[in-house]
Amino acid sequence: MTENAWTRWPSREALSGVGVTPARRAFGLAARLITLGFFLWATFSDSHLEGWGVATAILGVVLCGAAVVAYFRTTLEHRLPPSLGLLVLLFVMAVVALSSGFRSPAFVLWCGCAVIAIERLPLMAALPVTAVSLSVYAAAADDGWLTTVATTAGLALAGYVLRLDAEARGGAQRLLAQERAARVAEAESAALAERARIAREIHDVLAHSLSAQLVHLEAARLLIERDADRDKILDRVVAARGMAREGLAETRQALSALRGELSPLEDFLSELVATADGADVTVTGERRPMSAEASQAVRRVAQESLTNARKHAPGARVHLRLEYGEHQVRLDVRDSGGPPGELAGSGAGYGLLGMRERAELLGGSLEAGPQEEGFAVTLKVPV
Repeated sequence: MTENAWTRWPSREALSGVGVTPARRAFGLAARLITLGFFLWATFSDSHLEGWGVATAILGVVLCGAAVVAYFRTTLEHRLPPSLGLLVLLFVMAVVALSSGFRSPAFVLWCGCAVIAIERLPLMAALPVTAVSLSVYAAAADDGWLTTVATTAGLALAGYVLRLDAEARGGAQRLLAQERAARVAEAESAALAERARIAREIHDVLAHSLSAQLVHLEAARLLIERDADRDKILDRVVAARGMAREGLAETRQALSALRGELSPLEDFLSELVATADGADVTVTGERRPMSAEASQAVRRVAQESLTNARKHAPGARVHLRLEYGEHQVRLDVRDSGGPPGELAGSGAGYGLLGMRERAELLGGSLEAGPQEEGFAVTLKVPV
């Protein structure tokens, strides 16, 4: 047994009785009432009690009861000196009771001190108290040695069993409290993760839609400054209006995604390239189920890549290839390249960074960079 086990108090959960079933609580209460009843009967059954003797006996019983209640409170607070002091008081009252002719109450007090000491005190303090109490009881008792040994051993064992039972109950209560705290922390973490996902979806939708609108509106501004043809300016404004409508549709789609109501990924990509001039899509491999987050990542990367192609290489052909693998889904977006557009320098440059962060959050990867012809973006996400 380690030093810590000798000096460790029983836990507060064990000493407080938290988690005791109603049946066991009723049994414990009945045991205490029987002990109290025997103590009172042994004290007041003597016929020589008269007058002041009765008053003194009542005062002694009240004092013993108050000392026991105080002892339970001080041990619950893990206060060793007051607890030992109260046990000494009970021990002395037992000696006084024996010297006054009250043998049975004295025996009850000594046996009770032995049991509650080993049940509620650190073992380093409990064992001496129990040993002294049971030794005095054995010396004062008139029983044979076999009966005395059996009684003292049974009392010590009863106290230790009560201690083990209380510690087991206290350990179960601590585990239950830790499990509840873990569940609360898990729920809070899940809520934070969901909030982050919602914020990311809203940000991606607005960033894509507004960026695309900015491309056309900026082009319209440049055309106006150059006194370009009215029809060209109108085309840009109409395109910006179309992008606003697409943004509204994407917002609705994002809300559907948050509710778990996503359209098939292939259908989404087909609709996406249908609205972009010079874009096409190819799907290979056997379709596999994907999480909502992974599906949204593929959609957002496809949208962002098309927006970048319009901005940096207007008029270039863009090819999307979606490949279902055994353990991952791969999306390749490649454009044929071309001279940079007038809006190539617009934007904050956070598109690729946001796409890469989204992929890494899913345990995937994103590679982007120039190729021999044009620019390529490759996304890999696990399924």
